[in-house]
Amino acid sequence: MSANQPTLVIEAGRAERHYWRDLWRYRELFFFLAWRDILVRYKQTVIGMAWALGRPLITVLVFTLVFSKLAKLPSDGVPYPILVFAALLPWQFFAGAFSGAGDSLVSNAGMISKVYFPRLVIPASAVIVSFVDFLISSVILVGLMIWYGFAPSLRLFTLPIFIFVAFAAAMGAGLWIAALNVKYRDFRIIVPFLVQFGLYLSPVGFSSNIVPEQWRLLYSVNPMVGVIDGFRWAILGGNTQLYWPGFMLSLALVTIILITGIFYFRKTEKSFADVI
Repeated sequence: MSANQPTLVIEAGRAERHYWRDLWRYRELFFFLAWRDILVRYKQTVIGMAWALGRPLITVLVFTLVFSKLAKLPSDGVPYPILVFAALLPWQFFAGAFSGAGDSLVSNAGMISKVYFPRLVIPASAVIVSFVDFLISSVILVGLMIWYGFAPSLRLFTLPIFIFVAFAAAMGAGLWIAALNVKYRDFRIIVPFLVQFGLYLSPVGFSSNIVPEQWRLLYSVNPMVGVIDGFRWAILGGNTQLYWPGFMLSLALVTIILITGIFYFRKTEKSFADVI
């Protein structure tokens, strides 16, 4: 054997100790998976990415008709379509990330069983895909504001804070459902029901101000209530109020979901290749 020949050293536990460093090293794979999923989603569709605009626009029209015209619910002094869309943006981001991340590992089973890389890359890329839809859909909100002559206040500069909280909620819930779906395929069927149920349980089509004061804190046990109310507070400004105790409760729950989601995902990902 040549003296200059490199020696291969297999170090036990290296992957565990350098996991987060490896996650950075595989960032190109992360962006590749996200870009691939974006292309696949809109490939061979007639109007392409315009679907990201059409779906929320139709939802806004339906919710405005049902909750404003028929139910006559208050709109906190802002045009009802803007009230709805300010809430629909974070909800659709969360719902899309939750559904996409849940199915992401199973959809990439071949790659997981053959190649080593930090598995967290896959559900994280699904969250990014949903965030791209979020950015595209934001165009509708800008258009609605121009149409109604609605000018946001300086609170708009706080919006990145609430986007970060929405991102944390989407990532935490996505990691939980992604890991669970590998072992229990029933979750693939359950997820659409959870998303649909969550849509009506969250204050998307109506203002959370209609909830009686004594129930506001309990209502905020749904973490998306605080996220949605935060978006409305930042975007709508004016007389729109943020129920801070409820937001802090939602923020605490989002933090718990994210931390436990990372922990559970890391704990179970070693077995993904065996059971997927």
